[in-house]
Amino acid sequence: MKNYCNFTDSGMEDKANGSVDTKSPVENGQLPDPANWGVADVVNYFKATGFEEQATAFQDQEIDGKSLLLMTRNDVLTGLSIKLGPALKIYEYHVKQLQTQHLKSNAS
Repeated sequence: MKNYCNFTDSGMEDKANGSVDTKSPVENGQLPDPANWGVADVVNYFKATGFEEQATAFQDQEIDGKSLLLMTRNDVLTGLSIKLGPALKIYEYHVKQLQTQHLKSNAS
């Protein structure tokens, strides 16, 4: 499983719950291609980006990286049964960005 947290000068991030996370490998300044992520990777990505509570919805719906890249705005807003505010942020700032990154990396 990959960890997607930013790291401090020491290369590790202290979480509020006392755990310490290290940053995942980054390819060319970007996350690894989400198309290769399993369900656990998707869940860990959303937990690491501050959506701990909402990450379980991706687990419950068995959303892996390929499924994540196929999701529409409507899928995120209505198909995951999460509150509207977090759902909008998840789609706009994460799902859409990951989809764009994937398309750009596969276009070259």
